Amino acid sequence: MSPSAYIDAHASDLVALLQRLVRLPTVNPPGDHYDAITRLLADELNAAGLKTKRFTIPPRLLKQHLPPAQHGFPRYNVLGKLAARGAKKTLHFNAHYDVVPVSGDWRHGSPFSGAVERGWIYGRGTADMKGSHASLLLALRALKATGVVPKTHIEVSFTADEETDSELGAGWLVKHAPIRPDYAIVMEGGEGNGICCGHNGVVWLNVTVHGRAAHGSRPEHGINALEKMSALVGALDAYKRLLAKRTFTAPDGTVKTPTINLGGIFAPGEGGKINTVPALASFSIDRRVLPVETVAAAEKELRAFLQQAAKAIPQCRITVEKVSDNHPCFTPPEGPFFAAMADCVTRVRRVKSVFRTSYGFNDMHFFSHHLKIPTLGHGPGGDHCHAVDERASVRELVASAKIYAELMTTFAG
Repeated sequence: MSPSAYIDAHASDLVALLQRLVRLPTVNPPGDHYDAITRLLADELNAAGLKTKRFTIPPRLLKQHLPPAQHGFPRYNVLGKLAARGAKKTLHFNAHYDVVPVSGDWRHGSPFSGAVERGWIYGRGTADMKGSHASLLLALRALKATGVVPKTHIEVSFTADEETDSELGAGWLVKHAPIRPDYAIVMEGGEGNGICCGHNGVVWLNVTVHGRAAHGSRPEHGINALEKMSALVGALDAYKRLLAKRTFTAPDGTVKTPTINLGGIFAPGEGGKINTVPALASFSIDRRVLPVETVAAAEKELRAFLQQAAKAIPQCRITVEKVSDNHPCFTPPEGPFFAAMADCVTRVRRVKSVFRTSYGFNDMHFFSHHLKIPTLGHGPGGDHCHAVDERASVRELVASAKIYAELMTTFAG
């Protein structure tokens, strides 16, 4: 039996494994059930024949990178290795296991049901990105069961905290774990016939506007922080127009521009009351960074624009706080690794593959930007990521398992 035939015959095992993963609500923040899911993933890698280790992130790093409310939630990363006889190169697969918080009314009641309906499996994390875990683990099981040896050494990492900033997940992995990859696949960012060869970065800032409180009956005695914030937000329209003039053309011909999103979080200061002039107001800025830009330059430019805009508004005083950032990355889809992945996707999906870049960011940049190795993204994906009724297609999960198995058994580097 071939690995592909094994995967077809064991599709129900893939679904059952994904249900087990989804029913562990690894919500971040704060970082729930990390211990349980990393033990499960380590057990699955061991069963597939990989030598596996679970790494506990030191408490001092938790205190350095996490807010105090999360210091009691340990972080773990899992690494598995499979040595292939005669192989000269190493291929690394990576996926994060944390998921975003849930809200709203879900089709099957619990957001973590793992319910299957009409070829779809529902639950937080099915699409982003526990489906990729299940697909890869079935591919590894298929190789072991059929006795097919991969053409490269295999490394697999399951990492924490991608839904925040990845510093204790993939960021820790590339700095501290005993990995030596020549190529990497982050199992998201591309799906269907699309293969991701890069993604946008991001700069997150929080802007606080400082006013002066006064009685609501005598507003002229105060400085209204909300009014000043509104003027500042309006001034940022000019910055949006500036960004719209910059472009990046992805390999599939899609033309992209940088963007800013304002007020994903906005708030008054303490002491707010309907008859009080607001003394503080704040809002967030999400600045997406194109693959041809840098995080440092984007942040410097945005901070300068904010300060200049505030100076032009009478009595508008601001402070700007850095929340987080993630680097963009892009690798021209050239060379044997990219060609091999394109061939595998085309053969399995029976439609010509295309290379794309992702509007969002993921952990690809840790391998591409920091390790400087050829890196791409591909996985089963799904619908309604980060939303109500997130779901993944069983057919796509099976197809991704076949693609991973095909790549491991045909690409030698």
